[in-house]
Amino acid sequence: MNPRPDWGARLLFHPCCGCRAGQAALCSAQHIACPIEEAKMSAPFIVHTEASRSWGGQEIRVLTELLAMRARGCRVALLATAGAPLAERATAAGIAVHELPGFRDMNPATWMRLWRLLRWLRPTVVNAHSSDDSWTAAPLARLLDVPLVLRTRHVLTTVSCLGLYRLPHAVVACSEAIADGLVRQGLDRGRISVIPTGNDEGRFRFSADKRQALRARYQIREGELLVGNVGFLRGYKGQHFILDTLAALPQRYRAILVGDGDLRGGLEQRAAELNLGGRVIFAGHQERPEDFYQAFDLFFFSSHAAEGVSQALVQALLNGLPVLACRLASTEEALAGVTASKLVNHGDVRAACAGVLELAPRPGRDPVQMAAQHQLIAARYGLSAMMTRLTRLYARHGIVLPQATSGPATKKVVEALCTGA
Repeated sequence: MNPRPDWGARLLFHPCCGCRAGQAALCSAQHIACPIEEAKMSAPFIVHTEASRSWGGQEIRVLTELLAMRARGCRVALLATAGAPLAERATAAGIAVHELPGFRDMNPATWMRLWRLLRWLRPTVVNAHSSDDSWTAAPLARLLDVPLVLRTRHVLTTVSCLGLYRLPHAVVACSEAIADGLVRQGLDRGRISVIPTGNDEGRFRFSADKRQALRARYQIREGELLVGNVGFLRGYKGQHFILDTLAALPQRYRAILVGDGDLRGGLEQRAAELNLGGRVIFAGHQERPEDFYQAFDLFFFSSHAAEGVSQALVQALLNGLPVLACRLASTEEALAGVTASKLVNHGDVRAACAGVLELAPRPGRDPVQMAAQHQLIAARYGLSAMMTRLTRLYARHGIVLPQATSGPATKKVVEALCTGA
């Protein structure tokens, strides 16, 4: 295991720059070249910052961009909170990670540490993702004349300070609904680029063999219809609505919740109160959710707040599943043009039951319908689509990415996400 330098060592400079030698160990430990030497290279150096200590869709988006840009031939690095799951997973994927104690905007030590680190790194792009790092890394990047400073907005909620979105050169919104919300609060629409998170088109495809294996593993019998959900067990994800709906459906309907979180205990208790017994399966966190979509007959997307365009929803659609979802602007956006879908109000059990009874028993896994749905969703929410939009955004600000490579580079992104995300 490589030694991890202390915070002071991070602030020294590389000897090839004519400065003190303390940084040499850092370069060696983190497998990165001296920034002064790398500045001579033509590939852009893209640095993402993320203060979050959680692991969810936002953090997966950050890691996805880092891996995709690296596969494209760019140099990349991550500034993250020490010990955060994102930092650990990015390190495991071979990304250069600079861990910080935190990004508190009122802490002078944080400002000085970030100032010295960014001055040493000399990035071409700095992309901030959370509020704390937007208060610190983004303004410092502007002061240091970083060519492109971006702020990505991931959630569909009211922003507390619009100044955080006026300071960067441009804002990336993960859905049209998020962009519309920023405009309603007063941000110029011309500053916003809508770039949904990309999901690998090849990774999320239907497999009859995997369907059979997963249904056998969880003892789903012939004639039973499986309602599925993939996501962290959090309040706004609304999985209790799935349980309430299941309790009102015939016995041949079962449900599986793939994911973990603080609400798991409460959901298990709710299932017991509803006497669901073996009709509901809590599968826990799974590193390969694509295997589970195969087993579903219907995807029940129960989120009712905050979501941008959910990656789980997109993955289910890429897999060709019919979708029952709660009304939410970003969700309606994703379902546009999807014929095998129905929207209900969160908590309306009667409407949800009607939706399940309409969608789940359809002739399942029709190849023609699945292919059409996959093509529609991949064009809007595929990994290639995300990279095309990012390339255009960068080009508008004078930053040219290396030419796109063929399949193997994309395959490396997928493999890294499967093992590290």
